Amino acid sequence: MNWHSRYLQQAAWTRDLRVYLFEQAGLAAAHRVLEVGCGTGAILHDLKTSASCHGLDLQPASLAECKVNAPTVSLVCGDGHSLPYPDKFFDITYCHFLLLWVNNPLQVMREMARVSNQVLAIAEPDYSQRVDEPNELVSLGKWQTESLRRQGANPSFGSQLAETFYQAGIKLIETGPIQSQEVMRTGEDWESEWTVIQSDLRGIAPSGEIQKMKSLDESARRQGKRILHVPTYFAWGKT
Repeated sequence: MNWHSRYLQQAAWTRDLRVYLFEQAGLAAAHRVLEVGCGTGAILHDLKTSASCHGLDLQPASLAECKVNAPTVSLVCGDGHSLPYPDKFFDITYCHFLLLWVNNPLQVMREMARVSNQVLAIAEPDYSQRVDEPNELVSLGKWQTESLRRQGANPSFGSQLAETFYQAGIKLIETGPIQSQEVMRTGEDWESEWTVIQSDLRGIAPSGEIQKMKSLDESARRQGKRILHVPTYFAWGKT
């Protein structure tokens, strides 16, 4: 699995939203910005700002790749549950597809609020509300949701995002679902997505059934009958 390619794909899904949120949050005038859970730098390398950019992640291998992809960023290996920064050190702190994976999202939110003046959670999905059509592909969604649980994620966290901001003492400015859009416009995108699906579903479903689902998915897309919608939420607030 090429994780940087995967993160770039996810970053493409939220690019328009990020541009809007960062503009509203005043990124152009910011002095210091932090991404919690920066991974391989898929977001940081695309960040247009004169601010001092910082990234934190638990995985040293991801940080090593991030250093290549975003060489001017200050990187720290650390845990979002206990950020190694002073109070109000950053103007903006943000995360992207992170909170569903952490042990205690509320604690991470409290830490992000402690170290910054504004907090952005750009994308948190809720697989409990997933919609798959045609009906033959509903099982695929259930398998993927179960896979996320087995990997340690909370697949339904997205709909809890606004409440988590409130509990963390962050004043919500804007929140809601990300506008649905077609994100797999090319065959390459589709194949990339299926590489992830097949990896995730090992041990969840028989390989023959997975291949059957792939064929059904491809056929439905070609016929214009495929619907796949996972409500994904964002939130922006001030501390």
